[in-house]
Amino acid sequence: YWTSIITFFFVPPQNLRKSSITFPAMAAAPTTWQPQEEGFKEICGLLEQQISPSSDKSQIWQQLQHYSQFPDFNNYLAFILARAEGKSVEVRQAAGLLLKNNLKTAFKSMPAANQDYIKSELLPCLGAADRQIRSTAGTIISVLVQLGGVFAWPELLHALVKCLDSNELSHMEGAMDALSKICEDVPQVLDSETPGLSERPINIFLPRLLQLFQSPHVSLRKLSLGSVNQYIMLMPTVSSASSTENINCFQVLYMSMDKYLQGLFVLANDPAAEVRKLVCGAFVQLIEVRPAFLEPHLKNVIEYMLQVNKDPDEEVALEACEFWSAYCEAQLPPENFREFLPRLIPVLLSNMAYAEDDESLADAEDDGSLPDRDQDLKPRFHSSRFHGSEDAEDDVCFQLIFLVLGLIFSFLASVFELKSLTLIAFCYVKGNEIHWFLGCGLILVVLHWEIYNSQDDDIVNIWNLRKCSAAALDILSNVFGDEILPTMMPVVQANLSNTDDTAWKEREAAVLALGAIAEGCISGLYPHLPQIVAFLIPLLDDKFPLIRSISCWTVSRFSKFIVQGIGHQEGHEQFDKVLMGLLRRILDNNKRVQEAACSAFATLEEEAAEELAPRLDIILQHLMCAFGKYQRRNLRIVYDAIGTLADAVGGELNQPAHLDVLMPPLIAKWQQLSNSDKDLFPLLECFTSIAQALGSGFSKFAQPVFQRCINIIQTQQLAKVDPVSAGVQYDKEFVVCSLDLLSGLAEGLGSGIESLVSQSNLRDLLLQCCMNDAPDVRQSAFALLGDLARVCPIHLHPRLLEFLDVSAKQLNTPKLKETVSVANNACWAIGELAIKVNQEISPIAMTVISCLVPILQHAEGLNKSLIENSAITLGRLAWVCPELVSPHMEHFMQSWCIALSMIRDDIEKEDAFRGLCAMVRANPSGALSSLVFMCKAIASWHEIRSEELHNEVCQVLLGYKQMLKNGAWEQCMSALEPPVKDKLSKYQV
Repeated sequence: YWTSIITFFFVPPQNLRKSSITFPAMAAAPTTWQPQEEGFKEICGLLEQQISPSSDKSQIWQQLQHYSQFPDFNNYLAFILARAEGKSVEVRQAAGLLLKNNLKTAFKSMPAANQDYIKSELLPCLGAADRQIRSTAGTIISVLVQLGGVFAWPELLHALVKCLDSNELSHMEGAMDALSKICEDVPQVLDSETPGLSERPINIFLPRLLQLFQSPHVSLRKLSLGSVNQYIMLMPTVSSASSTENINCFQVLYMSMDKYLQGLFVLANDPAAEVRKLVCGAFVQLIEVRPAFLEPHLKNVIEYMLQVNKDPDEEVALEACEFWSAYCEAQLPPENFREFLPRLIPVLLSNMAYAEDDESLADAEDDGSLPDRDQDLKPRFHSSRFHGSEDAEDDVCFQLIFLVLGLIFSFLASVFELKSLTLIAFCYVKGNEIHWFLGCGLILVVLHWEIYNSQDDDIVNIWNLRKCSAAALDILSNVFGDEILPTMMPVVQANLSNTDDTAWKEREAAVLALGAIAEGCISGLYPHLPQIVAFLIPLLDDKFPLIRSISCWTVSRFSKFIVQGIGHQEGHEQFDKVLMGLLRRILDNNKRVQEAACSAFATLEEEAAEELAPRLDIILQHLMCAFGKYQRRNLRIVYDAIGTLADAVGGELNQPAHLDVLMPPLIAKWQQLSNSDKDLFPLLECFTSIAQALGSGFSKFAQPVFQRCINIIQTQQLAKVDPVSAGVQYDKEFVVCSLDLLSGLAEGLGSGIESLVSQSNLRDLLLQCCMNDAPDVRQSAFALLGDLARVCPIHLHPRLLEFLDVSAKQLNTPKLKETVSVANNACWAIGELAIKVNQEISPIAMTVISCLVPILQHAEGLNKSLIENSAITLGRLAWVCPELVSPHMEHFMQSWCIALSMIRDDIEKEDAFRGLCAMVRANPSGALSSLVFMCKAIASWHEIRSEELHNEVCQVLLGYKQMLKNGAWEQCMSALEPPVKDKLSKYQV
């Protein structure tokens, strides 16, 4: 202990704090501890050095960590915070913050006497004269409540109530500060049964909080309103109001709702902007979770939010602006809102202009030749290869989010030039999977790490009034459609026609507005789109970079229309003008315009596809010129544009003239980058698209690319266990990108990759990757396994059973939903192997079947592609091993047929139905109980292109018609809907 080391005895000074509050008496144990003078001085000295800007922080931190090993070190920190009146506030606050951090890990293991001492020192700090000391104490108190709740600290509730009921401002502020932090960090603690109390703590505090809405002190009004708002966020939504979750909190708030609303109306015009901001936040929260509470006052609330949307304080205006999107998502009757549109639209348009202090204005210079700083290079992650439906990677949470926020999603993903942006309330990352939760409260914008083009250097500042206003306009256009045009278009036209340089921000906002309504008002805009696009084309060359940038985006919003018009002369000419305009901007001298132009061009590429083939020469010249011009950050975007171009035009790229322009610069960059350079990631992705597009035409570039991928994987696998020997730190992204490029080579070269595989150790490396602990590595590994099974299965034979075993394990895991993309690719790979190795798969066939059947039987909430691939793989196994699978078919026929009926027509579906026919031939009685579902699955075909399979299906149906006597067949047919019976007629039954 400290007392065994320090010899000087220090008698602490008497507490000089005067207070009319009597705090609850603590147990005797805490008062027996006394600090030693030398220890007190030594720790204070370290803290003084710690806060000094010139000190060696690491050395001091090590000393403090050394002292923290002594059991009463935290007692000293509590003493310094609470009683060291002679020390500076900064030193006392530093002691408190260090104490907070220590308690998070050490409190539960501390002796009870020390715990009680720390608690006893914190409570008087609630009334400290200095606000910083009160705030620090409140933070620590909240941490202790998180760790042990309020049951273990009954004196706290008593102290908080006493402080709130006093007339001393410092005590009231201290209590409210602590209480607000508890409400923010662990609100459910106050809404739970507490032994010794006749009612829940929230019932004790809520009336006091509501009373403080009328306090003359801004701090108390703000803290009390913020605390109550935390419980509004916990209220069950309309759809879940009948559940017992949060029901007690719901009841106490419901009973106090009138008083709460009255308080909000009183605070609505509060002189303090921070209070008005909380009022707006409260209305947004209520409209999201319980709009019924606001319905009687809705017109007044809308009127208020309309006024506050013009608040001189931008944060208040931003909070108010969130209301419009929230209202539309609440699905309230539009007619309540319609009368306000003529006044709201101009406000939104005005707020869409850049503010004077907008950080984006710093981008308005020719900076294309300036090297990027390291902080300019946004983190990015490669998206692992996925085999299945285009929409199949959307998990259940994503589907929910897209349902609620889909209208805003597509708009924001492009208007702010982000390749991947999602509107959410909360998210967390677990392994490779991102889990999303739609909470109540304000709509937050969180960027996926794979950022294509962010207009702001700091993602913390990306959400502002301009962008919120644009998002609101977008969702309003989707709800009210062309109704907003009569109000909006005169303002837009007036702003666009004002060519004065001082009005450039208004012109830019008008262009943004046109893009924002491009989807919602397309019906009203459609007759005028040729004129609108014609007006936008010159703006691509505007003197102001931010106008050029937003014009690129807005033009891209009309890409579908622009491409559709190619069929006639005027449309053809306009397409060429747009294309050349974007290509010019790709070579702009402003980095932000470069980003916007590449993003817009990528959108146009996806729409135009093969229409770009006649223009490949000029496109490649511009892209490769940009490739030589861009700095590191934007160079990634060029890679993406080239990859998108390859995907769009496919084999049209495989011409010597095109390859002579495209490949030399890429190969030069490929050779320039080391195997540990992260700039290699986008280049690997680009080569993947090119290899797939060129097919066999990539063969002359294949060997060095293939070998480098092998080398990268080998180096990274060594780095994982021995980074010193590898010479690099392990980074799984290199493995994922290399695996995906190998998949692209397999897909592009087909059987031409066989010679490369045979001369390498890819098989053994791949098996190791299939067993990697990182889900995204396994996902890409199983994708490559399936691709190799298609083109060169013979080279997998030596370790075939090991591949099958590890693949099957991906389907039989309690964490299936968390690693659904891995399971999907593993399932697909098993199916590809099955049709290549045939009977050799029999040793593991039933193991796989036993994993697939539960997936099909419990399909609700599972990934769509996993269901499809499970159905296809089961069918393929049945095709090659009907004698093994058919005896068990009655256990899965119904769920399997339901899944089959949802699959689009393709060769994989044909394989599955060959399995169905094979099983029925082997065990016709196994499908009798599911015959109706089998008929529906057969009727799901638009056309079976294989004549052989068509005949097999006819024989199956005819066989059952002959088997079912005495009207049984007719009874089965009567259970089918008329459209299903009509489709079955083509099979001669």
